[in-house]
Amino acid sequence: MVSPRVLVLESHSFQRHVLVMQLHKLGMSEVLQAEHCEQAMARIERLGCIDIVLCDLGMQGGDSLRFLRKSSQAGMVRSVVQCGELEPELRRGLGHLLALMGVKLLGELANPLQSQTLQRVLKRYNHRRHLPRSLVATLQDLPSEDDVRRGLALGEFRAWFQPKFAMPSGELAGIEALARWEHPSRGLLLPESFLAAVLAYDLIDEMFKQLLEQGLGLLGMLRRDGVSLELAFNLHASQLAQCELIDEIQRALRRHDLPGSTLLFELAENGLLDMQFTTLESLLRLRMMGCGLAIDDFGLGFSSLKLLCQVPFNQIKLEGECVQNLWDPRSRAVVSSTLALAGALNMSVVIEGVSSQRIRDELVRMGCPFGQGFYLAHPMTGHGLRQWLEGQAGQPGQP
Repeated sequence: MVSPRVLVLESHSFQRHVLVMQLHKLGMSEVLQAEHCEQAMARIERLGCIDIVLCDLGMQGGDSLRFLRKSSQAGMVRSVVQCGELEPELRRGLGHLLALMGVKLLGELANPLQSQTLQRVLKRYNHRRHLPRSLVATLQDLPSEDDVRRGLALGEFRAWFQPKFAMPSGELAGIEALARWEHPSRGLLLPESFLAAVLAYDLIDEMFKQLLEQGLGLLGMLRRDGVSLELAFNLHASQLAQCELIDEIQRALRRHDLPGSTLLFELAENGLLDMQFTTLESLLRLRMMGCGLAIDDFGLGFSSLKLLCQVPFNQIKLEGECVQNLWDPRSRAVVSSTLALAGALNMSVVIEGVSSQRIRDELVRMGCPFGQGFYLAHPMTGHGLRQWLEGQAGQPGQP
């Protein structure tokens, strides 16, 4: 794998030298240095995008934050390592600010620097080399409406499926349908590359109907194989403003001779901030049909508790960022309080972002009932899921 490009932004020459030497020892072949933010910006403008910046966000009189804001807006910085310990409140605020910038905070390096700590923090970086800045604006352009309509007409939008598991036993607990676009020239596209366009062209219902039909067809095949699973779909709140989509879901269930309890619909809380009464009516109808409702990305928005009182959700999906550092007291408190809240409301909890054995084991110790993430299973095609299920048959339950 290509080594990530690293920039060390440090005003003290000795500390900068130590960091650079440690990075080289860890196999980082492309390490840049800068004494101050202006020099760092000049390096980036001349040499291109940076995967990881090592700097002290609390120093430089706030200049480092201005540097990160400017460079991230240009798509030139992907992640940051904080050099030096921060107060918990400041760490939390900076982490949120960086997330809004689209920059990932990988972790902190305490003094004196430990090579093992540096290596562990760097491993959190999910390497994906930036393209030259000249291409960033092009890649951010939405697909054209004609391209989206052509893709829908030719069946290029496909449902992929990611399993969910009962955490203590490792048994399969359900699957989630995820949209993918098998584009003839751009390859396999994730929702971040096309969902905004599908919404903007008011084609979200058409895409959903195709994915629903694919998912229900797969459930029918699995039923003939003797496998019964709950299937989850993501819905955007705007789709529920009218009742037509609920009628289509009901007809599709009848067409495939499946009960409403087969389906669960996940809605991001930030899409329900200004909920219309017709949206609430649609949600109530889904529950009356026997379908499950999950509040997705719980913990990212600002109205979760209000929504839990107003909307008949029966599941909480805790955002994966909340479990990436379970050994931080605040992160642990978020998970524990969510589990307690769900228990009091008689709701189930699915923890997203289970990305390692260590996180999985700690969540089990905390009593988390269900989990989903790349460590447990990656998304796969319907055919791939059937093959995966065949391979799982007869094996121990724990993934």
